[in-house]
Amino acid sequence: MAETQQAETQPATTRRAEARAERTVTRLAGRISAFSEAHGGAEGQVAHLGERGARIVLVGADGDWGDLVAPTYEIAEKALAEAGITVHESFDGEFAQKVRTGPYEWSRMAGIQVGGARNG
Repeated sequence: MAETQQAETQPATTRRAEARAERTVTRLAGRISAFSEAHGGAEGQVAHLGERGARIVLVGADGDWGDLVAPTYEIAEKALAEAGITVHESFDGEFAQKVRTGPYEWSRMAGIQVGGARNG
C-alpha cells in the first residue's frame, strides 16, 4: 500500500525514467546472460566511463571476452546482479589472466607501436 501511495506522489517523468532504467537493466542482463550461456559461464567487472556511463567487461569461462556500455554505473551493477554472474572489483590478477586474445587483438594493441601504420 505504501508503495502505491509513493508511486502516485512521484511525478510522471520520474516514473517514466525509472521504468526506462528498469527496461535497460533487463535488456543488459539478458545480453550478459546470453554471453554467459554461450561461453560456459562468465565473470564481469564494471568501470566508470565518466559522463558516458559505465563499461561492463565480460570474460567467458572459455577465455572469450566482450563488453557492453550502460548509461550509469548503478544500472550496470543491477544488470550484473540480475544476470547472476561473479563481479570483480578490478580487472587484474587471476581475472585478467582468464582473457584469451587472438591475432586481431594483438594487431590492434601493438600495431601502431610495433611495425604498424603510424598515426598521422
